[in-house]
Amino acid sequence: MTDSPRVVVTRSFTFSAERVFDAWLDPMMIGRFMFGPNLREETVLHLKLDAQVGGSFSFKVRRGDQDIHHVGTYREIGRPRRLVFTWGIAGESVDESVVTIDIVPRKDGCELMLTHELQPQWADYAPRVAQGWTAMLTALADVLPVDAATRS
Repeated sequence: MTDSPRVVVTRSFTFSAERVFDAWLDPMMIGRFMFGPNLREETVLHLKLDAQVGGSFSFKVRRGDQDIHHVGTYREIGRPRRLVFTWGIAGESVDESVVTIDIVPRKDGCELMLTHELQPQWADYAPRVAQGWTAMLTALADVLPVDAATRS
């Protein structure tokens, strides 16, 4: 049996674990750090989610002339420390991968560790997957202060 490749990305935030966790279940925030023009040249078509264990999400974007439909199911929601969900592309991913987000509160914010367990056939894409998640976490760090300013 082939081991599944794992991509692990970590990032420290100066915001509380609750704020960072909540961003992963807020469609408006997802549209600012996971998808859309803050991250890459694409148009968000829809961001829908049912944030409960067993609930699903559907994130559809257009890049150039191609529509990409990211789908998954929430397996674990343990606010503010742990979020586990499947990750795939509708119509392309027969075997979904699993993403686990662990958040540890710190005195000056929190640390997030994202682990993406890929299916063995996607092992060659691991560096690209790591780069993508790293860019998303950087974007999250950039938009959280803007989000905080709008809440004041």
